[in-house]
Formats: sequence, C-alpha cells, structure tokens
Amino acid sequence: MFSIRDIPFSHRGSWFDISPVIAEKTYAEDLHLVSHQTGMHPVLRFVPLHDGTRADTEVTATPAQLSWTGADGRIDLAYQNPDTIRLRGTGLGLRIEVAAGTLTPFTGSYLFRDPVDGAYVLTSYETGRRYRITVLTGEITATAGVETLGAGDRHLTLPSPSAWEIAIEEYRTGRLPFTATGSFDEIAAGVAAQFDAFTNAVAPWRSTETPAAELAAYVLWSATVDPAGFLTRPGVLMSKHWMDKVWSWDHCFNALALAAGEPDLAWHQFQLPFDHQDPTGALPDSVTHSEVLYNFVKPPIHGWALRQLREQLPLDRDQLTETYERLTAWTRFWLDQRRAPGRALPHYQHGNDSGWDNATTFDGDRVIETADLGAFLILQLRELASLARTIGRPADADAWEATAQTILETLLTELWQGSRFVSLSTRTGQPRASSSLLDFMPIVLGNSLPADVLAHLATRIGQHLTTHGLATEPTASPSYTADGYWRGPIWAPATVLIEDGLRRAGYTTLADTISHRFRALCESSGFAENFDATTGEGLRDRAYTWTASSYLILAAAHHQRRSL
Repeated sequence: MFSIRDIPFSHRGSWFDISPVIAEKTYAEDLHLVSHQTGMHPVLRFVPLHDGTRADTEVTATPAQLSWTGADGRIDLAYQNPDTIRLRGTGLGLRIEVAAGTLTPFTGSYLFRDPVDGAYVLTSYETGRRYRITVLTGEITATAGVETLGAGDRHLTLPSPSAWEIAIEEYRTGRLPFTATGSFDEIAAGVAAQFDAFTNAVAPWRSTETPAAELAAYVLWSATVDPAGFLTRPGVLMSKHWMDKVWSWDHCFNALALAAGEPDLAWHQFQLPFDHQDPTGALPDSVTHSEVLYNFVKPPIHGWALRQLREQLPLDRDQLTETYERLTAWTRFWLDQRRAPGRALPHYQHGNDSGWDNATTFDGDRVIETADLGAFLILQLRELASLARTIGRPADADAWEATAQTILETLLTELWQGSRFVSLSTRTGQPRASSSLLDFMPIVLGNSLPADVLAHLATRIGQHLTTHGLATEPTASPSYTADGYWRGPIWAPATVLIEDGLRRAGYTTLADTISHRFRALCESSGFAENFDATTGEGLRDRAYTWTASSYLILAAAHHQRRSL
C-alpha cells in the first residue's frame, strides 16, 4: 500500500492519474482525475456519498486498486487499460463533479449526453480530450449542467445504497461504445499481474533488506506514458504530479534503473531527448506532451550513462552508430557553442544549465567554467572514443581521446587550486570557490585524477555527509537552507554520480556509507524530489522517478557486490 497524497494512482502508459494533488503543492479535499496532456489539469472530482451527503471514508491504494472505505460501504477504482478506469460502489454513492476550469461560453468543460450510446461525455478545453462516463450497472439519478455553457455546476450522481459500476475513458474525438473486458475483479487482478511482472524484471534481487524496491518500481511503472504529443516513444515522466516532464539529464537515471529488466523501455528513455536535438546539437531543457523547451540545457552526463547502458543492453551496430552521431552532435555543442575564443574549457550560462539551478557555485558570476562540466565532458569524449572504435572509426577515436586529454590537463592546471576546484568567470577569468557539493563533482573521473586530488575531494565530500546523505550545501554554511533546492537538500542524482566516482577512485568505504544512507533515507521517507539534509523529510514533489531509479540503481549494485 502507498499514500495517495504522496504517490498518484495510475497505470503504465496512462496520461492521467487519480490524486488529490491538483497543482504545485496544492492538495484538494477529494481525489481527482488529473490529466497530463497539454499540462497538468484536474478534470473530474470524485466525492463519495451516503444518503446524498459526503461520506467519511478512508482511502487506500495498491498498484492494482484504489478504494474509499466508509462505515456504510466502499467504492473501488481500477484501470481497465491506460485510458480507461472502472469504478464500482456498494453502500456508497458517488458524485462526479467537473473540476473548475476556465469557463466562458466557448471554452472550459462542456457536458452532454451522447444520443448514440446514452453515455455522458465531457469535453475539456484545458486537456483537449473527451471523458466518457458509461453506466454498466445501476443508474445516474441526478445531473447538473448538462449542455450548459459558461460557468455553472456540472455533475453526475450515482446514489447509495444500491450497487453500481461505471467506466470513464479519456480519448480524442470518436470511439466505439464502451466494452467491458472482464469483471472488475478480473481487471484488477490483471493489473496486479502486469505490475508484478514489471517489478520482477527491474528488481528481481529485492528482499526484506530492500523494503522500498517494490514501491520504487511502482513509481516508475505508474509514471510511464505511451507515445503522444512530443513524446514519440514511451516515456517515464519525472512525476505524475506537477513535475510531469522529461528533463535532459533526469532521463539517464531512469534508463539505468530500467536497463537490466526493461531494456527496450530503458533505451527509449536514453534516446527521448535526442529526438529533439536542435541544429547545433543541443538537447532541449525538457520535453513533455505539448512543449519542448530550449531556453536552457542540462549537463552532458550522457557519456557517463551510456558507458553503463552499453554494459547491460544488447545494442546492435545500427543503434550504436545512430547514438554515436547523436552524442557527437551533443558534444560538439559544448565544444563549439560553449567555449569562449581561446578557451579549452566550456562554460555554463546559468545554474539551470548545470541542473543545480540555484547552487552557491553560481552566487557570483553565472556564466562560468566549472569543474563538474569539464569532468562530464571528459567522460563523454572518452565514451565517444570507445564508440568510434567499436563502429570502426579509429581516427575519430584518436581525436576524441586527444580532446579529452587536453580538457583534463586544463581542468587540473586552471581550476585546481591548492586543495579544491574553483570556477572561473568566462568574462573576467576571475576564480571563485564556493561551498557547494557541485564543486567536488569531478570525483566522477575516478582514478583518472591524481591521487592527491582524489584524497582532497574525498575529504571535502565527507564534510557534506549528514546522517541521511550528501547535503548539497554544508549544514554549517551560512548559505544553507533546509528547503533551499540545491542549497542544502539531499538529491538523488548527485548521490549516484558521487557514489560511482568514489567507488571507481577506490574510496569504497565512503561510497558504501553514502549508498547505505541514501537507501535508508528512501526507505524511511519515500521518493521525494529532494530531502531535508538534517531531518530526512521528503521535500517538493513526493513521487519523483529519478529518486526511485536512484534507489533501484544503488540497491541493485549493493546486492551484486554482496553476491560476489
């Protein structure tokens, strides 16, 4: 079971969920059908009734079924398929209200009864979709707002205590009359079997020592959507709450978590942002159903991720060649578009480009050359060299390796100062040190760095370690903010990247500690977008897929090490 306040109830492939979360950090009294086509939009409100008034109920949810249970009866909800839910009631009635939207005579939600099959249909201006409500047993005894234009109440009521069952579908314009494929119990059992198969694929190693693995799998499974809009392949959204997009570094962690058990879905996750590369090779900042944003980019961790994916996925020569061309274009963007004349190191233009939007690294100049960016690019250049040799392009491989070596040497001569990395203003060349964990991210280079550099990095990383994990800003820093986004909270991607780098650098004890504390954090606090570094409380979006994926990545690796 899981809390519906934290994790939305949904189904693999569906573009809608059932949740009380109807806007950013906004919780409604009742559960809603919330669509993520053309944005996040609450469409229908579900109000359980007894004798015509709101019933006092407890809501419970499992991957297969959501239920309202009260003293006088219960209502159950399950997905028949990704675009259709079934609801049944015994002893309780249900009022289905149209959620408030922008209402004018020509926009908003329009409710009517279809003379073809007798179903009620709601057209939503906000989502651009229709919602058909078909009665399977029982009857609708009261309606409001049918064929009404503009503002006004719109609802349908199924009475108590008689038993009833309905289906609700999300679709475009036309569809054959609804057909029930099995009983309610049969479809719920079918969903349970689908989810069990997914969990067995992505987390076959789970045990009582990994108590959050099944819930992590559900967060991924339920946040997956079918191709639609700008998503031309199956995609795992960051969340089916308000963070309902795919950002161009988040997707790498989801791909890695899925690789061993769901290789096709994993490959789709890695490739999805590359479907939208611009002519310079840049990846978009984010992709979702109805928009692709290019105002920022995200860090080039894709070579780091691809190295690990290639160890797990059965990729053929065509896939490798296409990926080589795409990764080449993305790398050339950083080399050609983000290096000032005469400079060997690329620069960020804003904290958002780094993925660490408001980290203290960017408190001075914001157009800066940073050590994390150089380190990621070195890994990406080396992966390109490896790919080039694999597909028979040795001259390319030599060139990539030479560029990687130049950037590594520059990183150490220009950004390493004494016992730490600094950033440089691209405009003035002035160095600046910050207290952000971002400054120590070059640990991802592992044993490619000199031993003394690694020792200093490991020591400083340890100073960010709390009882719950790696704080992005030290808790003693004057800039530390408990819910300060990248100015204190613990984040999954930083944890995975640093843990991996430390392990490859030989600092296995510290890597083990970081892995253990983050896994324990997820087991106690769930899969929030980030966590309070001192209390461990989950912050922001509480159903974030890259957090769930990071738990699975670290738990699977821990299990594998123990099995050796």
